[in-house]
Amino acid sequence: MQNAIKVRGLRKVYEDKKNGAKVAVDGIDLNVETGEIFAILGPNGAGKTTTVEILEGYRDRDAGEVSVLGFDPGDLKGQDRTWRNQIGIVLQSTSDAEDLTVAETVSHFAHYYSNPKDSEEVIAAVGLTDKTNARIRTLSGGQRRRLDVALGIVGGPKILFLDEPTTGFDPEARRTFWELIKTLQIEGTTILLTTHYLDEAEALANRVAVINNGRILEVATPANLGGRMNAKARVAWMANGRREEIFTDSPTKEVALLAKNFDGEIPELVVSRPSLEEIYLTMIGDQEVSA
Repeated sequence: MQNAIKVRGLRKVYEDKKNGAKVAVDGIDLNVETGEIFAILGPNGAGKTTTVEILEGYRDRDAGEVSVLGFDPGDLKGQDRTWRNQIGIVLQSTSDAEDLTVAETVSHFAHYYSNPKDSEEVIAAVGLTDKTNARIRTLSGGQRRRLDVALGIVGGPKILFLDEPTTGFDPEARRTFWELIKTLQIEGTTILLTTHYLDEAEALANRVAVINNGRILEVATPANLGGRMNAKARVAWMANGRREEIFTDSPTKEVALLAKNFDGEIPELVVSRPSLEEIYLTMIGDQEVSA
């Protein structure tokens, strides 16, 4: 597939008068394919936000090559509007005029783009039709986040940047939001997502990148990250009132042996491989965050 985003040797250093130079991004290479949902994972201060802000054109870089939809965000040479028309951004928090209605807000933002989507269609797409005339201050957290997405997609972007999109959501609101994101992907939007929720990355992302200390540790599908699919399986069961477990490369064989020993049903049998969260924590757990 064609790359919507291509990064080579990206580097950003912040000058700190007290502590000296602070390397936030340290030579990152990255490809995001057209039409995929790509998640960037990492602890606070790992370099996620700096990387994404450079891709969005809001922050300068010190070194490296960056291409977003074929443009260099740091060197647009008068083509900023052409490029911005293809980019949608949903920040972690916003502070729009709360006395405006949903319809007024979406219509206002639509004027920033050369060929925006129909405001009513956008409001319907994010599930806010029944709140069209409601003022922003009356919206729930989940509804407000849907409005943020409406503002991000009203220009008909080819790439949508989502920064911690479901922070503070209850489980039902998060899953409803995930369905919206999946729909946008089906419609052809490339989505770059940063999140602290590992289940969110697993549910949405085609691929994930784990970043720490300004460097990418690995890029893989959620299922394969950190050799997850080849890790030893945990087989656990109850025997004589105690929880027993083994870790094995041959779980089917072990379950068959257990079934024979128990003459059929194995009490409270659980067969599992490491979760994405366990793999992620193993990858970053012994590395001090410095960016």
